[in-house]
Amino acid sequence: MKVVSVVGNRPQFIKAAPLSAALRAVSDHVLVHTGQHYDAELSQIFFDELALAPPDHEIAAGSGSHAVQTAAMLVGLEPVLAGEAPDLVLVYGDTNSTLAGSLVAAKLGLPLGHVESGLRSFDRAMPEECNRVVADVLSDLRFCPSPTAVQNLAAEGISAGVHMVGDVMVDVARTFAPAAARSRVLEQLGVARDGYALVTVHRQSNTGEESMPALVAVLEALDRPAVFPIHPRTRAALERTGLAGRAEAAAILTPPLGYLDFTALLMAAGVCLTDSGGVQKEAYLHRVPCITLRDTSEWVETIALGWNRLAGGLDAAAVTAALRDLERPAAHPPLYGEGDAAARIAAVVASAGERRR
Repeated sequence: MKVVSVVGNRPQFIKAAPLSAALRAVSDHVLVHTGQHYDAELSQIFFDELALAPPDHEIAAGSGSHAVQTAAMLVGLEPVLAGEAPDLVLVYGDTNSTLAGSLVAAKLGLPLGHVESGLRSFDRAMPEECNRVVADVLSDLRFCPSPTAVQNLAAEGISAGVHMVGDVMVDVARTFAPAAARSRVLEQLGVARDGYALVTVHRQSNTGEESMPALVAVLEALDRPAVFPIHPRTRAALERTGLAGRAEAAAILTPPLGYLDFTALLMAAGVCLTDSGGVQKEAYLHRVPCITLRDTSEWVETIALGWNRLAGGLDAAAVTAALRDLERPAAHPPLYGEGDAAARIAAVVASAGERRR
């Protein structure tokens, strides 16, 4: 059977690494890169570090508004998926690449699978929430990372094709943690284990010029040194608003990092502050307390256990309060599986292929 994976950004490249290897054992696996992330530090480095085979097709959709970017992906994906005529199209997570892959597969009548299905923030103002809801409705196979995700789908009346497989990021974390531990990035940046905060801010709602004063205020409110791998878009906004100097005085700003260096920094951090969905989960996997710079979270289990706390956006006062109450809870159950999600997904895919013959 033939499986086509549609990926386009950093988190999807990482998720695809273990799954691509597992799928190649049971199928002809074709990788399509939409070009949602295209800079070398946001794309190629992940293929290199995670030994992910080069994409079979590249669309180069590039950046733009949600409508412009998604439209470019739709136009580019349609002939690729029509030409490949796969037995299954796989989409990952909640990005515009996920939405475009889901819509094209549905329009072409191709079976669709969604990796990381069932996550909900219950905030439709988030574009990612809309993307994953559409992907789940259109999918034939829904691969859930947690029992909560299964329950979310059931609450929406979705029970067919639902598979609780765990999260492929557990697979990645267990496979690559030893290599990440050999990174010298802490030494290069001059920070000590447990002595700094790792900061990531990437959502468009937090990286426009109007958000820069609040972002700088958060950095200045931290009670310890901070390392901030910064997106080029955010750095440009800081420079345009004249706040780059204050940001550089408050934190160590680095370019975007590869998976291994970033994971090394995360594993050794005393706390992580992020507006990323995936980084919240990665922080939990590596037992690092997290402060989420948002009003909502998809990873509600981490909040219930006390490993994660919502700060309500770029709110310096809320961050200060969260840091004051910071702790590492004693309980740390395997919320997202035991590291065999890729094998479980591949087994379901192979079984579905057998039934279609």
